[in-house]
Amino acid sequence: MPPTITTQPPRFATAEAVARIAAASRRTQQPQSRGDLVSLAMGEPDFDTPHLVTEAAHASLRAGRTHYSPLLGEPALREALAEKLTGLAGTAVSAADILITQGGTAGLAAAILGIVNPGDKVVIPDPTYSLYADLVSMAGGTVVPVPLAPDLHWDLDRLADALTGARLFVFCNPSNPTGIVHSPEELEALADLLDATSTIVISDEAYSDLDYTGRPFTSAISLDGLRDRTVYCQTFSKSYAMTGWRVGYLWGPSALIQASARIHNTFNGSVNTFVQDAALAAVRSCDEDVARMREAYEQRRDIMRTELAAIPGLTLSSPEGAFYQFPRYDLDLPSVEVVAALRAHGVAVRPGSEFGAQGEGHLRLSYAASAQAITEGVRRLAEGLSALR
Repeated sequence: MPPTITTQPPRFATAEAVARIAAASRRTQQPQSRGDLVSLAMGEPDFDTPHLVTEAAHASLRAGRTHYSPLLGEPALREALAEKLTGLAGTAVSAADILITQGGTAGLAAAILGIVNPGDKVVIPDPTYSLYADLVSMAGGTVVPVPLAPDLHWDLDRLADALTGARLFVFCNPSNPTGIVHSPEELEALADLLDATSTIVISDEAYSDLDYTGRPFTSAISLDGLRDRTVYCQTFSKSYAMTGWRVGYLWGPSALIQASARIHNTFNGSVNTFVQDAALAAVRSCDEDVARMREAYEQRRDIMRTELAAIPGLTLSSPEGAFYQFPRYDLDLPSVEVVAALRAHGVAVRPGSEFGAQGEGHLRLSYAASAQAITEGVRRLAEGLSALR
């Protein structure tokens, strides 16, 4: 009788990019609210998408707008966005340099992967939105985090040192997770630091309509010293409460947009036609909805700040935009452990360490939730922190 031959299953290896992302990533999945849990973790508006947007999508579907869209996006939407950006940039913007993307996430991915080579130095603030570092790791670049100043704005001296020889600088304004808004003076200082260099900038302005400073918001593309080196990344998710629609866009120097389009077309293909028709309705008709939601967020910010101020051991941030609080706590515990303990008290928040090493000792709370959820969530937060003392 022949001997029994035992074969081992083959060992399949994944791409090195997966290991790079896994090694570097700080991103965590946090839950939405449910019966026994109040979530202040989600960076998602609790408002419904404006009625005119959903009606435009219905009309588009009824009209049979269910076929492939041009790879760069629908011409009507790109023209409308070019007109909007012309006002923002203060100079003529061509629709040919606008790429419609599968949400802001795909736009960031297309831009970073279209710019960064293996070994390239990429500077990011610390703390900041965690996706940036993951995408740089995916591209094989080297992330150089720069700690913020105590007021959570840029430390310009440290930034100047870090930017030497950098291929790319990525930032968001208003900022996730800190909620600060970069002033015109800060942006001018950045322009001075980059003058006569080949460093590219990605300005993620997803929260630009949520600015509570009382002064006009300053976009990076409105500055002469930044416009020609900046890729502007935008999404419909935050301003228009369209997170699930997955639509965003890029604008910038032609060569960089064409490179981003090559990446986006390879990964994603074109954005759904009827979704772009809905986005066009948002651009044309929903300014009042944006203003209404912005006013509600400002009120919720004040509610959350008042409730948090009553909790011993918290040092509050002063959010100027977006919809986040980023308080520091005085417990000698890692933020992931604090978040886990708070979950047992029925409230979900994000650990500050998710946003960079300098975020440790902080929690990120979203006031995109309802006023009732904010009040109850902060009450549970206070109970949870008290139990940890």
